[in-house]
Amino acid sequence: MSSSPDIAGILDNTKELDRLRKEQEDVLVEINKMHKKLQATPEIVEKPGDTSLSKLKNLYIQAKELSESEVTVSNILLTQLDSLLPSGPTGQQRRKIEGNEQKRKRMKVDSDVTRVSPSMRHQIEAYASLKGEQVAARVTAEDADKDEWFVVKVIHFDRETKEVEVLDEEPGDDEEGGGQRTYKLSMSCILPFPKRNDPSNTQEFQPGKPVLAVYPGTTALYKATVISTPRKIFKPACCTSDSRGSLMKSQVLNYDRTSDHARYLLEFDDDEEDGALPQRTVPFHKVVALPEGHRQ
Repeated sequence: MSSSPDIAGILDNTKELDRLRKEQEDVLVEINKMHKKLQATPEIVEKPGDTSLSKLKNLYIQAKELSESEVTVSNILLTQLDSLLPSGPTGQQRRKIEGNEQKRKRMKVDSDVTRVSPSMRHQIEAYASLKGEQVAARVTAEDADKDEWFVVKVIHFDRETKEVEVLDEEPGDDEEGGGQRTYKLSMSCILPFPKRNDPSNTQEFQPGKPVLAVYPGTTALYKATVISTPRKIFKPACCTSDSRGSLMKSQVLNYDRTSDHARYLLEFDDDEEDGALPQRTVPFHKVVALPEGHRQ
């Protein structure tokens, strides 16, 4: 007589497990859609009011919660099944069930990675390659009144937790102890700087575009508006000339953007002097896209 309620409970939990798995599949479909959208039009995240990254974050949170709920219900089911099994082979059967469950989870993880990870894998590899480099980091909490961004050095990237450990090499005078300080931050708190020696992969921000830039003479980044793009420093590809003494067409002057002279002309917000905003120059490799929802 006592087994009837147990059977009913098992059936209820199997239905709940099916529901959780279906919800996970639906969420993964939405995540894949967002990945395809961002891969096709990455510039959309720079548009004012765009919430694509926030939606993607919420989808990952939802997927994580559903996965954790699935594990909880699976463990309850295992306990219920153990209570109904004969006492003799219970241990052996439990080990078999647990082994199958672990195998199923591994297969599920592999399947999920295959379905949702192409862009995420690329992003993880990109962040892992930042070790030893300077990046922009938001060191304030999500609910802080203002976002504070500083230049820091990446010292470690944890692939499991997806946390970036960084070192603030030049803390402010008001920092406790006044020494160097480390932070463990999520990937969303890190913005890699453009490669100063790889201009081909550097985005150029057009006049009028809001950006985040290192304020001259400091390691802090503030919101600014582009007045003009980096100055074009030209140099000849070679010094060979034709019979008329002029440069040949194949030796067109090249745009040298690796030079420290390649700078943006910017106006920083809240930087008034005598009632006007001064225009300041900043190297192109110290300017990044303004994060969505930036508070200053």
